[in-house]
Amino acid sequence: MLTLERLRADHAPALLAFEAENRKYFAGTIPDRGDAYFEAAGFAARHQALLAEQDAGICHFHLILDAEGHIVGRVNLIDVEDGCAELGYRVGERAAGKGVATAAVAQACRMAATAYGLTSLVARTTLDNLASRTVLERNDFTAVEDVTIDGRPGIRYRLSPDALVHLK
Repeated sequence: MLTLERLRADHAPALLAFEAENRKYFAGTIPDRGDAYFEAAGFAARHQALLAEQDAGICHFHLILDAEGHIVGRVNLIDVEDGCAELGYRVGERAAGKGVATAAVAQACRMAATAYGLTSLVARTTLDNLASRTVLERNDFTAVEDVTIDGRPGIRYRLSPDALVHLK
């Protein structure tokens, strides 16, 4: 059983450990966050900044927890504006390939519609990230345009307002 838990201040130590444990794994598909991100002071400041954005309603950050309460991933709704947000997610290496991302994205989409009142979601992934594309397509996202992500070819997806209404 997976749960999504809204990001809190007390999550910082476990989240830093999760990010550090999966740094090399994540760097295989997305740009590395850099050494400064993983330094305790830098991470603490970044964590506080994320919480401030969340408190302002600009973003909604969530941890994906397994049945034992361990962090296995993250799913976020960022840049909330006019009822729309961008969905982003990452799942750690130990949980990859087990349906965790698909289930977490489904939960996040339901929360977007019910808890946050969003009417549309967008997401982007690189063309070569078949796993991420599959997660989005299994959750009824539709490819809407080609984009470039950090110099790599990508796809922008959208979850229609009609799809979000059915999640309520």
